[in-house]
Amino acid sequence: MSKQLPDVQASSPDVTVGLNRVGVTGVEKLVEIGREDKRPIVLMAEFEVFVDLPSWRKGADMSRNMEVVDETLEAAVSQPAYRVEDVCGDAAERLLEKHDYTEEAEVRMEAEFVTRERTPASDRPTQSTADIIASATATEDGVRAEIGARVTGMTVCPCSQGMSVARAREALRRMDVDEGTIEEFLREVPQPGHSQRGHATLTVEADGRPAVDLPELIEVARDSMSARIYNLAKRPDEDHMTYQSHSDAKFVEDCVRAMAEGVVERFPDLDDDAVVYMEQSNDESIHQHNAHAERLADVATLREEVNGDAP
Repeated sequence: MSKQLPDVQASSPDVTVGLNRVGVTGVEKLVEIGREDKRPIVLMAEFEVFVDLPSWRKGADMSRNMEVVDETLEAAVSQPAYRVEDVCGDAAERLLEKHDYTEEAEVRMEAEFVTRERTPASDRPTQSTADIIASATATEDGVRAEIGARVTGMTVCPCSQGMSVARAREALRRMDVDEGTIEEFLREVPQPGHSQRGHATLTVEADGRPAVDLPELIEVARDSMSARIYNLAKRPDEDHMTYQSHSDAKFVEDCVRAMAEGVVERFPDLDDDAVVYMEQSNDESIHQHNAHAERLADVATLREEVNGDAP
């Protein structure tokens, strides 16, 4: 007769203090996201799963959490038109069901998302990448989900560009170029400014699931910077990116505001209480420090501010 092993996880801890998040991280799984009339998207995703732990229980039963993740992902593979955030939401609900002691379960996922596109000037096929961010928190009141992405682009500093414009204007005046021609030249030929590699993060969180399309959300984040960058770039593409970025110089703060404007304009169906997180971090080229800006706000507030209705 087999001997029943003691359930040490369910015993009382030596120190009776409750914990907010207990679980496993770094769980790598292959996830297949179905799409109507298109080939499915295959993601190599990394998961984190957590539950809250009451003060009277010693452990959270990690093996059970792993079992839930495996079961949920197997179900996700067979579902057509499956949304990324739904994978997290289903897993969080299963965690809540299987742990009778917990009141809140959370599942987070990150994966690299690859899309096909064309280079801007040479019109050659290439790919772009974004890091998908998805999460869901389940309680007895329901599920609140988050979807978003981190993307990379290029920015140009308006301040340094302004100094270059002043230098060019003075040089042209010394060459007796008339003021009208000077201004026309400066409009046609953007002056240099120091550039940065920019990293934009944009997420939307809402009850149930956010009313946003992930590829479109990625587009909002990419468009928030001075210029997009591409994995493949021939010389005409490099010229295009350089010209575009210097034609639209932006501070790190401008990029966050551009994301706010993009969310308001492109997602009119978002609930007022949906929460938007916007972050921009720029790797400076002429400084040893980097530049950073962020904003967390509900959609109602962003709409008021973007539309000029805020007090």
